[in-house]
Amino acid sequence: MKYSPIDLQCINSIRSLSLDAIEKANSGHPGLPLGAAPMAYVLWQNFLQHDPSCPDWPNRDRFILSAGHGSMLLYSLLHLSGYDVSIDDLKNFRQWGSRTPGHPEFGLTPGVECTTGPLGQGASNAIGMAIAERSLAYRHSMYPGLVDHFTYVLVGDGDLMEGVSAEAASLAGHLGLGKLITLYDSNGISLDGPTSLTFSTEDVKARYESYGWQVIEVEDADQDLEAIHKALCDAKSDTEHPSLIICKTTIGYGSPYAGTSKVHGQPLKGGDVVKTKRQLGIENTEPFFVSDEVMSHFKTGTARGNILRKSWEEKYPPNLQSELKDAPQCDLSSIDWAPFSPGEGMASRQASGQVINRIAKACPALLGGDADLSCSTNTLIEEGGSFDGRTGSGRNIHYGVREHAMAAIENGMLYHGGIRPFVATFFCFADYMRPAIRLAAMNHLPAIYVFTHDSIFLGEDGPTHQPVEHLLSLRCIPNLTVLRPGDANEVQEAWKVVLENKTSPTALVLTRQKIPTLDRRNLGTASELKNGAYILKESSLGQPECILMASGSEIHLALKAQDALEAKKLPTRVVSFPSWELFNAQDDHYKEKVLPSRIQNRISIEAGVTLGWEKYIGATGFSLGIDRFGASAPQSRLELEFGFTVENIVNHAMK
Repeated sequence: MKYSPIDLQCINSIRSLSLDAIEKANSGHPGLPLGAAPMAYVLWQNFLQHDPSCPDWPNRDRFILSAGHGSMLLYSLLHLSGYDVSIDDLKNFRQWGSRTPGHPEFGLTPGVECTTGPLGQGASNAIGMAIAERSLAYRHSMYPGLVDHFTYVLVGDGDLMEGVSAEAASLAGHLGLGKLITLYDSNGISLDGPTSLTFSTEDVKARYESYGWQVIEVEDADQDLEAIHKALCDAKSDTEHPSLIICKTTIGYGSPYAGTSKVHGQPLKGGDVVKTKRQLGIENTEPFFVSDEVMSHFKTGTARGNILRKSWEEKYPPNLQSELKDAPQCDLSSIDWAPFSPGEGMASRQASGQVINRIAKACPALLGGDADLSCSTNTLIEEGGSFDGRTGSGRNIHYGVREHAMAAIENGMLYHGGIRPFVATFFCFADYMRPAIRLAAMNHLPAIYVFTHDSIFLGEDGPTHQPVEHLLSLRCIPNLTVLRPGDANEVQEAWKVVLENKTSPTALVLTRQKIPTLDRRNLGTASELKNGAYILKESSLGQPECILMASGSEIHLALKAQDALEAKKLPTRVVSFPSWELFNAQDDHYKEKVLPSRIQNRISIEAGVTLGWEKYIGATGFSLGIDRFGASAPQSRLELEFGFTVENIVNHAMK
């Protein structure tokens, strides 16, 4: 394809708007928009299948700016393409209440597909989107063309330095995600200086080829629009492998600081914006000026997507179209919720595995995955098959030992819509997932995390595998619900909470060791788990004078301690406390009912750090926990050494 002078004007308009917004805010990153504008323009004008008049069209191509610090590139493209992003929005860049924040934020700006702040996250989210596209295309294969789109992501050097992108790219190549195309803005500059300081000895091309990617190089992506166009054509034609297009660019192209780190992370100074515009051949240097010819030309690109979208909507039933949006909700009434019978105990991970498979039979949108641990986490969807990235078949994604990428990829599936994924690993490895968990909470994604081996009581593996601080570390994340159920029926009720949660992620924290399935005839019902805390067993001696509260496996210890305390004539209530977040959301009347303020003799029992329990035990209460790392020993010895015994609880209560 031949490009003409109007194309250069459009590219310069992207650059000009970006410079003006950054200058007005006196904050931002001008280098990337100046250097990456040509590749972004070629993609958006001639390849990207999208319709600004319907930003949530399910069959649109996805574009992710993983190098989110260059956000003005995306905002300029959105404005020029006709999205609901006005000149006033651009003028309000990085300001309070703005729809154009410093890094793209999902749900805030039309056309922004995901939140890309920490480098490497967007690159990994894109792989989740590509997985979702393939899975949905397979599930709806009786409707050819219903799901048929590409995922494009623009990355920078920093994205490829971050380990999460390497994990994700390795998996993408293994899966053969041929409808994933990554544009690499290879400008050789990072914030501290040239990448020769840290990165130039790495052969990115060879690395990605070793992953199983097709790699295409564009030597002059500053000016050779035809070469960028051809590279995109070649990338689209290979549907057996994901593609990396290495675009050699000049950071800050056209500016006085082109090719240096000075233009990476700070606005141009003084009259440098005007100098840059003149160097680029821009005649009208008025801030935020865009010619009618440029606006008209951009419309020719978006018109293609409008036609495609209308044709698609006419072709397929509305109910199918709506199924592809957001995270589908399972019909709880269609799931087998048969209660677990009291008797021989089972690990809560085992109970969860049974519930997962009950849900999977009724909810085809449920897609599972784990970090090479399904045999331990009990999260395999039986008869679901292994996910194949080329055909889209299979409901079990084998992530390998790649926890960080796993969580970021799950976010990508949720950004895409149409899939209800969950991921699983040992609880202590939540640390490897934390950045992506934080982003899921920030963006109200209903991600599901199944964490097993939840405490020191997993035993002999020792302190490296024994979670201690992890419950508190997750409870600290706003908008994340943490659930630690205490028997099989609480596990089942926890999964109901998970499936009903549409606006935030949920972490299920489960045991490795067997725990009893409680006989509920004289106990509170497991369905009360939805309240976060509930009276599991009331005192048999009248008004309680002591409250034992516990989560997870420790509720059974609390019940034994209650019997011992009441034998000593101390009326005692046991409260099951699986979720701080759900309990905090209850009204004051309910909280007072469960934890009456008149009762000051309170003990919390949980195999984790004690910080935070003071809110519930008060100034005179006692928190039995573990404020140190664990040890390698059998469970029974650990219980004794760390004080998780009836005798220890009774001694503290009687004081």
